[in-house]
Order: sequence, then structure tokens, then C-alpha cells
Amino acid sequence: MTGKPVEVEPVHIWNRPGIIVIDKPKGPSSHEVAAWVGKMLGCQVGHAGTLDPQVSGVLLVMLGNAVRLAPLLLQHDKEYICLMRLHGEVDRERILKLAEEFTGRLYQRPPRKSAVKRALRIREIRKLEILDTEGRLVLFRVECDAGTYIRSLCHHMGLAAGAGAHMQELRRTRSGVFGEDGMHSLYDVQDAAVAARAGDSSALHAMILPVDAAVPDLPAVVICDAAIDAVCRGAQLAGVGVVSMKEFGKGDTVAVLSQKNEFVCLGKALVPSASFKPGDTGLVIAPTTVFLQPGIYPRGWIKSDKVFPEKKKQAKKPEKKAGQKPAGRRERGASWKSYGKPAGKPDHQSRKKGYH
Repeated sequence: MTGKPVEVEPVHIWNRPGIIVIDKPKGPSSHEVAAWVGKMLGCQVGHAGTLDPQVSGVLLVMLGNAVRLAPLLLQHDKEYICLMRLHGEVDRERILKLAEEFTGRLYQRPPRKSAVKRALRIREIRKLEILDTEGRLVLFRVECDAGTYIRSLCHHMGLAAGAGAHMQELRRTRSGVFGEDGMHSLYDVQDAAVAARAGDSSALHAMILPVDAAVPDLPAVVICDAAIDAVCRGAQLAGVGVVSMKEFGKGDTVAVLSQKNEFVCLGKALVPSASFKPGDTGLVIAPTTVFLQPGIYPRGWIKSDKVFPEKKKQAKKPEKKAGQKPAGRRERGASWKSYGKPAGKPDHQSRKKGYH
């Protein structure tokens, strides 16, 4: 008996927002790695900061509605360890000098194989440290802006050295606040998922980080329990719902937390923190990205039962009878100039000019 194998539906063992730091291996794409994690855990996934198939290292995989953090995570600065191969002999002193020359703001154009438009851009290299050299091989560490192409950096350094160069190997060691010390391999995720299906989810809980771990530098605003459900449904936060806060300015992005340190949402400050105190009236924060599901906290707002009076009905105009002519209107063709003239004869004198 032959036939297609029956596909087993994934077991949904994780249903909350979270972030897991994966040690991406060389070979698969970032999209494939994220899809494998989603299949293991049976949940919606996304990744932040695409790595080329031949690049390894830190890959942030977002679980559940934590995918809404993608625009924020993509802006994180990055750190890489790169092995560059020179196309000619260059002395070490010149290589060290190159590290100084290529530190700072640089013009870059994405490589031909990149997935973005090849438009000229400016990126900042915050630190470029030469770790070791051996023959034509140069090992260096670089801290840079998001969207910096290390392949282009190697090419430009080789041109400046007068010998040419290309990127041999690359590994991402940090993305924002997430580094190699918190990474997990795909094998670790699979083992934790199998243990969770068997009833022990401790390993899985240990490796999945809460969403607020991605925004440690944002000013925090703690709100009362009565205001959480309304905010989760998109309502703007008033000062009466604020328990405590850190300093922020108008238009800043803030992290809204519950009194249990749960990440409720990201919000945009409508007014600066100096203009109000917790408990004051007036709208202060507009939620932009909500992570907590509505209904978890009891509803603190009351639906009004007030019945608003109907608008006064306007007096209806009397219905027009059949054949009745509107009041105040003369017969067609009648005017003061034709007064006393026989009906039916047009008044040619009143028409001085004809319009054709």
C-alpha cells in the first residue's frame, strides 16, 4: 500500500509572546531557522536582523505577538567577528592604520547579492579592533550600526590597502543587548520542546525571554490594574492610571508595565513627564504596540447606560399637491415688460441679444 505520509499537526506548546536567542549555524537562511523554531514550538514566529546563509551567530526569533517588536529590534546596533582575506601582502602596521581610518561614519552601498535597494547610505563604525593577523588573513571585531554590510567594509579596506580583500567568514556576536552568552542551538530548542510535551517545560521557560528584555533602555511607566484592560483595547492612558514613571519627553517611546512588571505595551508620550504627576487628569500616553491580551485584567472602565435624547425633529414641509404651482412664482414667460400684452406672443423687445 503506497501513499503520501500523513503530516502531523504541530503541538502548540507555547502561546505567549517571547524572544529566544538562537545560535544560527552556517548553511540555512534566517527564515528557515525561524520556521524550524516555530514548528518545534507550534507558534507564530519572526526574526529580526537577517543573516546570510554562510554567516553564523546571534539571531533573534520572536514568538507570538512579540513579532510586533521587529521594527524596534532591527534598529539595534550589532557586533561581529570577521575573518578577512587580503589579495596581496600588507604589513601589520598598515592594517592597524586601516582600522583607525575606517572607524566613524562611512558611505556604503549594499552588495549586488543583497535583498535591499543598492542606494548609497551612511553607517557608523563605532569600533574596529584588529585581533590577529596571519599572512593575508586578518581577524577583527567590529561594532557598528544596524544595516552595516561587513562584506562591503572588507572590500573597501582592501581597496584602501592597495591589495584588495574579501570577507572569508563572519559571525554575529551581539545584537543590541543580546549576546553569545544567552544563545541556544536548534538542538537545545528541540530537546526543550520534547521535554515540554512530556510535561516538563522548565527548560523551555528558562530559554525564552520576556518581551521587555528587548527594551531595557526605554523609560518605564507603571500603571494601575484598573487601567490595563482599557489600554490593551487601544485606549489612551490618562494620568490617573499612572502609578510611577521615569523621565521622558514629548514624543518619546516608553515601555508601559503593570505593577507585576508585566510588559503591557509600547506607547508614545503625548506630553513630557515633567508636565504631570501620577494621578493627574489628562491623556499622557497613546499605545502603539500592545503585547498583553485584553481580558487578562478585570475591566476598570464602565460602559455608560446613559441614553442620549434624540435630535428634535425638524418641522416637515407641507406636501406638494399634484398640479399645484410653487408660491411666488409667475407663469413662464410672464414679466413686468409683457404686462397688458396678449398672452402667447413673445416679447421680442425684452430680448436684446440672443445667446447661441
